[in-house]
Amino acid sequence: MKRVAFALIVGLSLPVVSNAQERRDKGEFIKAENKFYQEIENSIKLFNTPKTDEKPPVFKMDFSTIQAPVSADEFQTVWAGKPVSQGMTNTCWSFSTTSFLEAEVKRLSGNEVRLAELYIVYWEYIEKAREFVKTRGASFFGEGSESNAVTRMMKMYGIVPYDSYSGYRVGQKFLDHSGMFAELDHYLKSVKAAGAWNEQEVISTFHAILDHHMGKAPDHVMVNGKKLTPKEYMTQVLKLNPDDYVDFMSLKQSKYYTIAEYDVPDNWWNSADYHNVPLDDFMSIIKTALKKGFSIAIGGDVSESGILGTKGIAVVPTYDIPSAYIDENARQLRFTNGSTTDDHGVHLVGWVEKPNGTWFLIKDSGSGAHNNPVSKGYYYYHEDYVKLKMMSFTVHKDAAKDVLAKFPKK
Repeated sequence: MKRVAFALIVGLSLPVVSNAQERRDKGEFIKAENKFYQEIENSIKLFNTPKTDEKPPVFKMDFSTIQAPVSADEFQTVWAGKPVSQGMTNTCWSFSTTSFLEAEVKRLSGNEVRLAELYIVYWEYIEKAREFVKTRGASFFGEGSESNAVTRMMKMYGIVPYDSYSGYRVGQKFLDHSGMFAELDHYLKSVKAAGAWNEQEVISTFHAILDHHMGKAPDHVMVNGKKLTPKEYMTQVLKLNPDDYVDFMSLKQSKYYTIAEYDVPDNWWNSADYHNVPLDDFMSIIKTALKKGFSIAIGGDVSESGILGTKGIAVVPTYDIPSAYIDENARQLRFTNGSTTDDHGVHLVGWVEKPNGTWFLIKDSGSGAHNNPVSKGYYYYHEDYVKLKMMSFTVHKDAAKDVLAKFPKK
């Protein structure tokens, strides 16, 4: 019995196949995906997201009866660079004013340049932090500012070309400062809560945050093989003098033909350098400046029912106030009661006369203007809209000599 069992076991042994081909496996990179898990994740996200209705419609005027320009080509223009987007940032004040200064470089020297909008933004944040410490947290901290902040920063830090400092992160198509501002704002609140008023430490931390999100601001540029500081680039190459630019407003709350403060939050450093003029002078400077070849950095309120990007139009509806009644009182009333705010800066680059009045061509870095189906990046503002809703502007002093002569000599 034992011998039989042994024989049976031997009979079941399997031979080794010696001529089988040896397998050599390889690896490769493929796109990581798990479609079903993604379906699970999307379903859970949808389930946990509070159910909301679609955004309610907004009230806008019916533009069908407005005889407006239909293209930027209709306007007589001052040279300006192509419209660009400010992305998801509240930096219109820098985009509009650097565009204005680019036009000034062209007017003064014939050179066409694009300047670094975010270089100015970088240093503006540094100075906001400094003021926050100086005032023990009493100064306003936000993303916005005014057109004269640009020339102010230029006097302190100069300026550089866009090619030297874009402020974009690698691979970024549109700017987004939401995370950066939240980080800066949170840090300043923690400083105030702790009473940690160490200016050097606060400024150093701001530099670190800004460097991470926008990149370190350059301390020099190369021009034709020559190393220049940003201030040298401003004076020697661009031929710009920040002191050549003046600011105007028209508000009854201050005495006319005096220099006063523009009392809005974005004037966070309380600049009292605004030449306050009657409304007729305000509009006259704008019109005559354009005809002399000057453009204008201008700002005011763009939240009205008479402005719509998909039409590229900004007008004052008669149901708001008829044209004949737009005057200094209507302007002051809206500023005083808050229905006119200082929420956007743009670059005024052209004009055209129509039977229904003067229209201005507005180069705009905001998203609304980029919905203009014919002239992307532009609005057509009727003069009534400027007269009622645009609150301040910056222009070269030579464009306003006659009005400036009405001010007391310093």
